[in-house]
Amino acid sequence: MTYRTRLTLLILLDSIIVTFALFAAAWVVYPTLDILDMPALVISAVALLIFHHIFAFVYKLYNKVWAYASVGELKAIVKAITLSIISAGIVQYLVNDFNIYRRALVVTWLLHIILIGGSRFIWRIFRDRYIATEGDKKRTLIVGAGSAGAMIARQLKNDHNNDELLPVAFVDDDLSKQKMQLYNLSVVGTVKDIPQIVDRMNIEHIVIAIPSLRNGALEKIVVECNKTNAKVQMIPKLEDLMTGKVSVSNLKNVEVEDLLGRKPVKLDIEAISEYVTGNTVMVTGAGGSIGSEICRQLMRFTPGKILLVGHGEYSIYSIDMELRERFGETETEIVPIIGDVQDRARIFEIVDQHQPAIIYHAAAHKHVPLMEYNPHEAVKNNIIGTKNVAEAADTYGVKTFVMVSTDKAVNPTNVMGATKRVAEMVVQDMAARSKTKFVAVRFGNVLGSRGSVIPLFKKQIENGGPITVTHPDITRYFMTIPEASRLVVQAGTLAKGGEIFVLDMGEPVKIVDLAKNLIKLSGYTEEEIQIEYSGLRPGEKMYEELLSDKDVHPGEVYEKIYVGRTSIVDANLFLSLLDRFEGYSTVGLKEELLRIAHTKHTLMAVHESS
Repeated sequence: MTYRTRLTLLILLDSIIVTFALFAAAWVVYPTLDILDMPALVISAVALLIFHHIFAFVYKLYNKVWAYASVGELKAIVKAITLSIISAGIVQYLVNDFNIYRRALVVTWLLHIILIGGSRFIWRIFRDRYIATEGDKKRTLIVGAGSAGAMIARQLKNDHNNDELLPVAFVDDDLSKQKMQLYNLSVVGTVKDIPQIVDRMNIEHIVIAIPSLRNGALEKIVVECNKTNAKVQMIPKLEDLMTGKVSVSNLKNVEVEDLLGRKPVKLDIEAISEYVTGNTVMVTGAGGSIGSEICRQLMRFTPGKILLVGHGEYSIYSIDMELRERFGETETEIVPIIGDVQDRARIFEIVDQHQPAIIYHAAAHKHVPLMEYNPHEAVKNNIIGTKNVAEAADTYGVKTFVMVSTDKAVNPTNVMGATKRVAEMVVQDMAARSKTKFVAVRFGNVLGSRGSVIPLFKKQIENGGPITVTHPDITRYFMTIPEASRLVVQAGTLAKGGEIFVLDMGEPVKIVDLAKNLIKLSGYTEEEIQIEYSGLRPGEKMYEELLSDKDVHPGEVYEKIYVGRTSIVDANLFLSLLDRFEGYSTVGLKEELLRIAHTKHTLMAVHESS
């Protein structure tokens, strides 16, 4: 049906309803009188008809999709009809010697609302009951009968374009909600009942609709879901629901990252805005996992200009296109720059040309086994690259320089960790003699980053297994990429100069447990996808070390952020290495790096906070 045809039919229908409502009301109130002999009433009918169409257009009653009508549409109907009646009453007052048929107008108002509202809502009722069919939709169980679950149920039931999922019931651990109903769907049990409910109600799909799950609660639900053959999806977590809305289009598969259950970080928005908004910010390694996420986080605060610096052409192109598409029309100038941190002249040229106020230095070689075989490249990129960017920041008066470091710099046993520790020493040395605020931020592994175990495990599962784990007892500390990046951005606002910020990594996770969870989330059993142990790789630790209480100042300087105790750095240690590192053998260079990284100093840094 065209818009013109639909509009004509609605106007005709409303005209009949309005005329009928007024004369029916007059007959009910004045059954013994000849209505046609009441000229004021006839004039009122004409006036009401005219005013109804005027206010119908004002409140867009002819433009609404009544198949999805709800309270908002009912309010619009009441407002339009009430104003129409008031306007018609004024006309009646003026033409009837200042008299008003009050009772007739009140009854007209009631009939008007009932008939106009009923004519609109009857289509929705008819469509929901007789036209909407289940078809081939998958019977869906919703976990969580809270506000998010209710929104998902409503959207699944009312969305004309939803041809996949049919909500049939809720489960919720809140005993007060048992046997209650939301949108005609009953709460039929608790989480532990999921396997039985799936069998009894022929459930094919499960949606976890609890965005505020914490500390292992999601894992308990997933364990019960994995006892069934139903596909499992979930709504995004609270930290990802930036708009505050839950939509069926946002449903996603449960990822192993979700099972961490870490509490979302609350950023100091005001401090970051003051620090970032309107300023030029430069991110090295902007195409990498952490660098690209730092760029996404920074864009929320509308920097005046963001410099995406990286060596890889495609990775910089990708993040450049993503930011432009994701943030659309923005006041931020996005500048993609191809440049290698090892190229000192190029880095100085970039900083000189754009004059950034803040630099986030995320460019680094991070793969532990690869760096064991290529220590010279690790020195070039991780140490010399850091030194080039840091000295450019000092030369051109950058306000703040934040280096992304790693917990592998704590008592390093491998080349990667040792080069990152030496890079920290470079930053600390610069902090002691520069007006620029130089700081480093340490954290552990990030789930989903390139080179992490998750992409490798997923690929092995796609190939039918086995999954290779180095040792059954090996553990690691993990964060998600967004959490780590947010804390890096926040740490920049806390910088006074010379600090090594340490992020709270939570509890260690056994790699074999990650592997088992990923197998289950991929829809397989451990019999179908087996786990094999390959032995520790070169330079790999069984357990990652975090700084002890004597290595960090007591108390958080911000949520999940601590300040490590630092010592005065002897720059000659790393300067002499950089002068002659190319002459070392692979083994010799590794030994020298570890010796420098483990050198202890007795004097505490003068800029250290108490």
